[in-house]
Formats: sequence, structure tokens, C-alpha cells
Amino acid sequence: MKDSPRGQERLTPRDRLLFTVAFLVPPRFTPDRVRRDRRYRKLDQRRFIAWFLALPLLVYLIFVVSPFLQAFFYSLTDWTGYSATYTFTGLDNYQRMIEDDKFWDSTVNSLLLLVLAPLITLALGLFLAYMVNVGGRRVGGGGGGGVPGSRVYKVVYFFPQVISIAVIAVIWARIYSPTGLLNEGLGAVGLGSWERESWLGGEVAVWCVLAVLCWSFVGFYVVLFSASMSSIPGEIYEAALLDGAGRAVTFFRVTLPLTWDTVRTGWIYMGIQALDAFALVDVMVPEHGMDVLPSYLFEKAFRDAQAGYATAIGVALFLLTLVFALVMMLVGRRERVEL
Repeated sequence: MKDSPRGQERLTPRDRLLFTVAFLVPPRFTPDRVRRDRRYRKLDQRRFIAWFLALPLLVYLIFVVSPFLQAFFYSLTDWTGYSATYTFTGLDNYQRMIEDDKFWDSTVNSLLLLVLAPLITLALGLFLAYMVNVGGRRVGGGGGGGVPGSRVYKVVYFFPQVISIAVIAVIWARIYSPTGLLNEGLGAVGLGSWERESWLGGEVAVWCVLAVLCWSFVGFYVVLFSASMSSIPGEIYEAALLDGAGRAVTFFRVTLPLTWDTVRTGWIYMGIQALDAFALVDVMVPEHGMDVLPSYLFEKAFRDAQAGYATAIGVALFLLTLVFALVMMLVGRRERVEL
């Protein structure tokens, strides 16, 4: 090895080959010439990280990345999904998708759920978690304490999370039925004119699905935000109280900034759940009542035997999810608040 004009050692082609071999083989097979080199320690660290991550990355590439690439390929074909033969059609499926009114109706429904479901669910989760953890009586002249029985409230709020989404869909389908609890309840309080023959068909169907989606997930965020709020030192609430801050000011100036990272993560997760409302719509909503992108994809792939077109819809759904996650990560980025 020769010193360069800048005082740095330059690797010869043979040395590069030796270091490459040393990187790929176990340490005990490392050539002595490489082992004595002062740069071997850094290479050894990188080799350990690379070998440690090799198997998980291989599994991820095979079972996650590979299906995405295959889906994009099949979206360029007329594959039916039930045969091994197909014809390459280029961007015809995407052109058809642009001209498909039912696809756009499904997209509008998915976007409506994407925008409103996280907003409503997280707002309710934050409010309920704040009231359960901080909104009780004042403790010892200090900040707010939790309401009596706060643990029971958390269990009650979280209960829908332990129920299968299919069971939830069946229960609410009965509630929304013409002779269900909703119509019976409206009639009992003198609002019989509000009764509907079909709550899960027409324009109100998406709002009914939105209500069930929010109800089924709000308990999860109550528990999640409660855990985040419990990590906030009580002295901060005491200082806010001494400064004359009320509950609303304390929430927006103390609690929300200190739980913002959790809120942002929850927003992304809830948005993905809203886009993936297939099970809820497929079980609860009657056929042709309404569609979201996953249910329309299922219809084209398994009922109409148009797997090529369905994978094109899947690519559109993937891009929509990706854009949503990136936008939320950029918009929600802020300086970390240190306690």
C-alpha cells in the first residue's frame, strides 16, 4: 500500500479484492493481510451488521417487495386470475380505470373515510383520554387527576378492539336493518320520520360505515393516548395551574404538544385502517350498497375474474396509501419537545 498525496492509504485492485472477500466470508477465514490492516475493524463492524440483516432483508424482499413487483407486472396484463395464460396489454388497465365511474365512486368513498375517520377517531380518543387521565378532580392543589374508575373506563372503551371486525359488521348490520335498533329507537323517541328502509344503501351508507369505523377504533386510541399522557410529569400540570391555565389551555398548550408524536403515528395508522375497510364493507353493506377501493378490487378479482384490472386498482390503492403516509409524516413533523 502506498501513501497518497493527502496522507491517505489508497487500496490497490488486489487489496480491494481481499477486502471484498473478507466482507463476504466468516471472520476466521479473513486473510492475514487484511486482518492486520487498521481499516479491518470498521470492515468487521459493517460485516456483522450486514450478515445480521441479510436474512430478514431476504425474507422481506421475497414476501413483501416481490408481491408488489408482481402486482405491478400483472396490472399490465389481461390476466383473469384463474388461468396461467395472459396477454401483455400495457397501460390499458390504467386507461380503463380512469374511465371507470364505479372506480371513482369507490375512490371518493375511500378518500372520505381517509379524511374523516382519523379526524373524528383521534379527536374523540384525545378528548376521552384527557378526561380520563387529567380531567378529574384536582389532586392536592396540583394538576388534574384522573376520574374515579378510570381503569374501568379504559376497559369499556377498549372492548370493541377484542371483537372480530366481522362480528362488529354483523352486529351493526342488524342495527341498521329496517327493523333494527336504530329505526326502533327513532320511532320510540318520536322521530319516526327519520327512519329509513335502507341505511346501508345510497348516499348515507358511507356515513354509516364511518360511524362504525370510528366506534370500533376509538377505544384503542383512548388507551394509546392514555399511556402517552401518563408519561407527562405531574409537575408540568401543576406549573400550568399556577399560571392560571384552564383545562382547555392546558390541553392545547401542554398535553397535545407533548403527545404529538403519538398523535401523528396514530393518524397514519388510522388512515391506513380507513383505507382498508374491506371487511367492514363486505360483511355489513349489502351488494351494490356502496364500495370502497378494497371491496371494488375484490369484486373485480374474484367475482368478475379480472385479476389484471384488479391489480391495477391495487397499485392505485398502494400509491394512495403511500402518498397519505408521506404527507402526514411531512405535515406532522415538528421539533421534539423535551421534558
